Amino acid sequence: MHSKVIIIGSGPAGHTAAIYAARANLSPVMFEGMMAGGVAPGGQLTTTTEVENFPGFPEGITGSELTDKLREQSTRFGTDIITETISRVDLAARPIKVWREDADGDNDAPDTCDALIVATGATAKRLHIAGEDEYWQRGMSACAVCDGAAPIFRNKPLVVIGGGDSACEEATFLTKYASHVYIAVRRDAFRASNIMAKRAANHPKITVLWNTHVAEAKGNGNQLTHVVLQDAKSGEKRDLEVSGLFYAIGHTPNTAFLSGQLDTDETGYLLVKPGSTITKIRGVFAAGDVHDKQYRQAITAAGSGCMAALDAEKYLEELEAEEQEKAAAGKL
Repeated sequence: MHSKVIIIGSGPAGHTAAIYAARANLSPVMFEGMMAGGVAPGGQLTTTTEVENFPGFPEGITGSELTDKLREQSTRFGTDIITETISRVDLAARPIKVWREDADGDNDAPDTCDALIVATGATAKRLHIAGEDEYWQRGMSACAVCDGAAPIFRNKPLVVIGGGDSACEEATFLTKYASHVYIAVRRDAFRASNIMAKRAANHPKITVLWNTHVAEAKGNGNQLTHVVLQDAKSGEKRDLEVSGLFYAIGHTPNTAFLSGQLDTDETGYLLVKPGSTITKIRGVFAAGDVHDKQYRQAITAAGSGCMAALDAEKYLEELEAEEQEKAAAGKL
């Protein structure tokens, strides 16, 4: 199947790109993935409970509900959404080739496109401690900025796991809402920059738990109520009463299927031309958290998706003009 535009990924970036591309009569095809990156179609947004900072929803909306609305809007304007995962691509080919996860090697014909928008996001790293499956989204999160202001966390003790800049930044952010914030650091020092480490360590509402692992999440069956801490040196365990646990141990950009065909930074995020979504390969664009390691918000991802669609539309116009020039030259 050939398309003008293929979008890989189905979060806010992917769906916004789809909406803009569809309204531009580009007939986009979206591969939304099937548990790609370990999460359901819709990406990290589906793992968020209440979303209160996305414009247009004054009463808030759940991550899953917002994902459903984005999907409905994409299909309304004609996006063809395919619930399959893309496992590999050939970005040097013209047209660009993409293969579905169940493709039988080179025996199955690939899907092709003139422009490709990569919007596969980045998956938050988790430790998968005991009790995590039960209390994920019920007191456990991997995004303080997304979830920290939720009522279940307000005026309650919270714990952040991590020792880098993200952990210090998210712990400091959570002090706006929490009664107290603990940072569980597995070593005896932060990996964070000096300024971020000092800001967290000196905050009156933050306590740093050095040489500490969080071994287990426990609760009342409905919500997290405490965690089990383990001393990294002695192995001694103790309970800590908290109503929320936030992972701040980094993200993994979902780019393995690209097999190194696009440039990335040292942490794996795709590199784009500043102020655009243009990658090093003509006709390939990157949108959302797959290239944004700084903001990682639904609204910034959506804005990036808009940019990608507009960049792709401009590229396709240029491609059409080039083909017309070639055709005209061939007639002379």
